[in-house]
Amino acid sequence: MDVHISLDGRRDLAGQIYRQLRAAILEGRLRPEDALPPTRELARHLSVARNTVSVAYDRLMGEGYLTGRAGSGTFVSSAGAPAHTVTPGSALRPRPLWASIVPWPDRDNTDVRYDFRVGVPDTELFPHESWRRLLAREEPVHGYGNPAGHAGLRAAIARHIGVSRAVRTGPGDIVVTSGIQQALDLICRVMLEPGDRIAVEDPGYPPAQLLFQSLGAEVVRVPVDEEGLCVDALPDDARVVYVTPSHQFPLGVPMSLRRRTALLDWARRNQALIIEDDYDTEFRYGGRPIEPLQNLDSSGHVVYVGSFSKVMLPSLRIGFLVAPAPLRRALRAAKYVSDWAAPMAAQAALARFIDEGLLARHIRRMRREYQARHELLTTSLPAGLTLIPCSAGLHVTALADEDPAPAVARMRAEGVGIMTLAECSRSASARPGLVFGYGAVTQEGIARGLDQVRACLAR
Repeated sequence: MDVHISLDGRRDLAGQIYRQLRAAILEGRLRPEDALPPTRELARHLSVARNTVSVAYDRLMGEGYLTGRAGSGTFVSSAGAPAHTVTPGSALRPRPLWASIVPWPDRDNTDVRYDFRVGVPDTELFPHESWRRLLAREEPVHGYGNPAGHAGLRAAIARHIGVSRAVRTGPGDIVVTSGIQQALDLICRVMLEPGDRIAVEDPGYPPAQLLFQSLGAEVVRVPVDEEGLCVDALPDDARVVYVTPSHQFPLGVPMSLRRRTALLDWARRNQALIIEDDYDTEFRYGGRPIEPLQNLDSSGHVVYVGSFSKVMLPSLRIGFLVAPAPLRRALRAAKYVSDWAAPMAAQAALARFIDEGLLARHIRRMRREYQARHELLTTSLPAGLTLIPCSAGLHVTALADEDPAPAVARMRAEGVGIMTLAECSRSASARPGLVFGYGAVTQEGIARGLDQVRACLAR
């Protein structure tokens, strides 16, 4: 294993090597059973006498950090680093805000047997072989690429959302991002000064709200009813409003045309920006398609954002935004200073995936599967839960007769991954309820998982 050691001057060389190797072991950079370079090789690399390295190794062996094996070499002790006293850290402290930000939801819990967590698609049904074939066709890209994204992908996205969602756009309007979160980050960098107000739905999407807080914005939570965001409750001094109008997260209700018109009027009147997150609209199971706000907007007050995380793979981390003309240059500049460019090979492969019709075919297939899960879940809810009608997306929300938090604790202990409605709201009067995702759970899993939910609610 290569070990980085830097020597200062020519004094106490063995001591310098000893201290740097010891620190690497204590800090976990060298792990138990890692092999160290032979003394002759490390001495040649450092331009010191072999005996100098041997002295450092012998001292570490004597203290239990290293062990030698005849004919094999020198290794970090399998018992790990000996106990040591931790010295006080530096006086550096993060902004107090970061102590209150917790990743949401728990994606690393491997004990979930019945996965009703939201925002998780079924990756088992993804056409992995076709995707690998497309990736293999791409030549390595040695340059940085265009910060706005691969030209072919921007053109493919413009065609795709133009046909599937009636979004009025062209390749020049598209900025490719690392998922929705980066799209939101870029927009807020361009639009908001610290202390500016941004309005969000309540209940709403917590990761977006956490991002806005981290950027120093004042987050104003606006209630949602059966018609979507209550536009009358918007503060006139908000610079930006973030909405999920086609499939509100987490309630699932679409914003009525009356409210959409009122929201656009509000944005024009107050010279504010609307961020339209077209959440989960690829999976609609009935009713008329919902026209995006961007298509109704005649004055350039809407930025439309989307991603491929749930229609394809969360690990792909490719999203996009559609920039109105006045913000186009600034958003591209923000992308440039943020991360320069996303990986080009994956972008090029995604462009082919769209252009060859594979994305549309995959969405049609998944829509049929998800519709079957949606119907099974909505017709099998336990007693005491009242479904909020919803005909799209990968989750449904049900109101509860009483606070479900104690029952949810029992559910999670028994391997049911699920979220309460209160976890999406900061309001003290948040309605009690449960949010059921069905993207990552099979129909058989839904039936068994609901049995567990029913049993926990009944206790």
